[in-house]
Amino acid sequence: MSLVAIVGRPNVGKSTLFNRLVGMRQAIVDDTAGVTRDRHYGRCEWCGREFSVVDTGGYTTNSDDVFESAIRSQVQIAIDEADLVLFMVEASTGITDYDSEIADILRRSKKPLVVCVNKVDSGDKMFDAYQFYGLGLGEIYSVSAANGSGTGDLLDAIVAQLPEETEPEEDPHAGLPRITIVGKPNVGKSSLTNALLGQERNIVTPVAGTTRDSIETYYNKFGFEFMLVDTAGIRKKGKVHEDLEFYSVMRSIRAIEHSDICILMIDATQGIEAQDMSIFNLIIRNRKGCVVVVNKWDLFVKDSNTMKEYTEGIKARLAPFNDVPIIFTSVLKMQRIQDVLNAATEVYANYSQKIPTARLNEALLPIIDDNPPPAWKGKYVKIKYVTQLPTRFPAFAFFCNLPQYIKDPYKRYLENQLRKHFNLKGCPIQIYCRQK
Repeated sequence: MSLVAIVGRPNVGKSTLFNRLVGMRQAIVDDTAGVTRDRHYGRCEWCGREFSVVDTGGYTTNSDDVFESAIRSQVQIAIDEADLVLFMVEASTGITDYDSEIADILRRSKKPLVVCVNKVDSGDKMFDAYQFYGLGLGEIYSVSAANGSGTGDLLDAIVAQLPEETEPEEDPHAGLPRITIVGKPNVGKSSLTNALLGQERNIVTPVAGTTRDSIETYYNKFGFEFMLVDTAGIRKKGKVHEDLEFYSVMRSIRAIEHSDICILMIDATQGIEAQDMSIFNLIIRNRKGCVVVVNKWDLFVKDSNTMKEYTEGIKARLAPFNDVPIIFTSVLKMQRIQDVLNAATEVYANYSQKIPTARLNEALLPIIDDNPPPAWKGKYVKIKYVTQLPTRFPAFAFFCNLPQYIKDPYKRYLENQLRKHFNLKGCPIQIYCRQK
């Protein structure tokens, strides 16, 4: 599938146009310059032709901002990957020095090019657009990304310049496990993503809140194949003052909802705090598999029993659901990165397994007969049959004569027996009691 990269200086409306082309609000849009930092991919279909679109951060030069050099490298990577570059400028500001520098870079890249003049939302602005012929990049296309005017002609021009497409294929990534990395800001989520991929896929800086969108990437190495999703750090509601961060947090929560397995990263030097517990509870409420990764372990002062004591402390905080893998890593020093992959894939195997009904009844019914549910008001509860339900997460139905009298303590007992006899490590379990 052909790839179109949208490039331009900050705040010309690249993410607004990206959202319009892919048909959904996939990239965060705000009046603040520099909102988009990582490359963001989507898919567009026009006149029966389908192609991928990549949104990039605003390209600037001569800045000491810690993000600017990283954004420039991300834009350059997007240009190198693309089959066609969509160069976006803004009508009202005219040709700026940044626009001229980007135009020089694009000339040298020798890539097919379409110039898009944005924010032409009235007839008067049309005259402002003509000055961009001065860039010497050929035909220009005036659009208003906010209301959609002019995007039809723009898409016609894009499709006309794209290389001939080969036989269309089904989405090769459909049905793959989705593994999402979540946690507070600045615990090393993007660093872990880059370490796993072996490339600088996402921007990493010491500034908390660098990642703003949820960025997903196809992973296929060492016999593992899945979609890896990096998310923005989730802070307490009371500390979220910007609209931008609010949207970022919402994207992270949405990413958890659409994942299969969540890797919860915590900072070893800070321990598991209240906000980590909030994120963990969010994972459990959404019935997702979980792996806990303790990052920055190299900075923690250790003795012979430190790891064991730290693990016991985490499990005490996570109780009652503490049957989760806990991996101690140092992402910067590449320590135990492979263990994270192994744990995540093992949890996914547990999460997606289907236990035969015969095995369930053979293992659990004798235990239930030995320790039946407590009688309630002189009435005895008899569980006759157990089966796994056809849900994405492990869920089990216990058929009995009086389901309303089975209380939570006995359900926890049943859950413990399930975990004892079947490998459900890292997976939350839902138990339903039904009338036989």
